[in-house]
Amino acid sequence: MAFDSATDQIDTTTAGLPSVSFGAEALLTVHEVAEFLRVPASWVYERTRRHGRDRLPHVKIGKYLRFRLSDLETYLETLRRG
Repeated sequence: MAFDSATDQIDTTTAGLPSVSFGAEALLTVHEVAEFLRVPASWVYERTRRHGRDRLPHVKIGKYLRFRLSDLETYLETLRRG
């Protein structure tokens, strides 16, 4: 498959993430995190209720959960180091 230009290629680092950014780092929703991690939204909710290193880092804004991409990357690296 040939590409006409470099802009036709998919950037896998941001695939599935919102295209709108409001500053240095936008907050992601539960569904965006689920899509990013390729897990069900129920898994994301369940991991926010855990304690210790298995707890998915999040910010609660009223009743809404939001996630920073940098926190998710740190979380994944921590799990990887085991």
